[in-house]
Amino acid sequence: MLQLDNFYKARYVLNKIVRNTALVHAPQINLESNVYLKSECLQKTGSFKVRGAYYKISQLSDAEKTKGVIACSAGNHAQGVALAATSMGIKSLICLPDVAPISKIEATKKLGADVCMVSGVYDDAYNKALQLRDEKGYTFVHPFDDENVIAGQGTIGLEVLEQLPDVEAVVVPVGGGGLLSGIAYAIKSLNPNIKVYGVQSEGAPSMVNSIHDKKIERLDSVSTIADGIAVKEPGQITYDTILKYVDGMVTVSEDEICAAILHLVEVEKMVAEGAGAASVAAVMFNKVPVKGKKTVCIVSGGNIDVTILSRVINRGLAKSGRQCTLSVELDDKPGQLVGVSSIIAELGGNIISVHHERNSDSEKVNACILRLTTETKNQEHVEEIKNALKKAGFKLV
Repeated sequence: MLQLDNFYKARYVLNKIVRNTALVHAPQINLESNVYLKSECLQKTGSFKVRGAYYKISQLSDAEKTKGVIACSAGNHAQGVALAATSMGIKSLICLPDVAPISKIEATKKLGADVCMVSGVYDDAYNKALQLRDEKGYTFVHPFDDENVIAGQGTIGLEVLEQLPDVEAVVVPVGGGGLLSGIAYAIKSLNPNIKVYGVQSEGAPSMVNSIHDKKIERLDSVSTIADGIAVKEPGQITYDTILKYVDGMVTVSEDEICAAILHLVEVEKMVAEGAGAASVAAVMFNKVPVKGKKTVCIVSGGNIDVTILSRVINRGLAKSGRQCTLSVELDDKPGQLVGVSSIIAELGGNIISVHHERNSDSEKVNACILRLTTETKNQEHVEEIKNALKKAGFKLV
């Protein structure tokens, strides 16, 4: 069973190891809510995971420490375990799914861990880690379904209450549920009036489904940019804790996550990975009932794969109405392109690419398709441009 005393013990142990990350006021995320960001993306190893990993390993017996530890992870838990074990002089072996970003794999190695690559996703790495644990006698450091790991993650809840005593709602990303369990237990134990919400990706809603159906359910597959919360099946301890202490669970789309990442980079000057931005996406797009509330979003990690960052930004621009692609059917005659571009320019749009093609897609034989990518202000601006084009007699396809 979870005990609040253990959370305070974890806080004491972690006090000189982890960063007490800043709480950043970010009112532009949702103008109807007073939003703050708990910046665990600036934590050591770039994620909150080091909290639970370090506290768990610190509580092992000398015999267990001698044999070493093993863990499985999509990346962030791996780095947390590696840092914690290496700092205590303990051998660590991490099983990583082969879909993990190369940046996270290399970071894990640099922190002193041995790495075992496993074909598949997190759950496949989990099964391999259990097999090696039984064969070699390592201690398994579970990424979420462990009381000491949960206590370590829950120290974030204690910090939030100290940093913002009058907080009214806390929004937390969820994969297996260790972070949400720890934060919800800590906060609800000290102030039951504070609302706590969990957020998952639409492509990996294992905890959302389980809570909805009142039983632990396993997904056949997961697919999301938020690799840090791409978990097929939640844990038993985390499921029980969330069922008891959390006020609601929601999902966010890939485009909403991308828009949140873009906002964090552009406005808040903060880099978040997909999982870390899920909580922000839920508040940005009104998925959780925090209107008028002093709200904290846990930005759980910042280890985004930079090789996909440009694609994420483009998706975010489109979702936010900052960039749109229009396909216009034109009569194939002089002056048509000038007419379209003039309307867009007059309304303040900035055309950044033009593609003009003659093909058989048009209804009219003498027509062509003009595809324009345009920088815009917001969704309202996009609609204004579309309506002006239609009013001028141009056909959008």
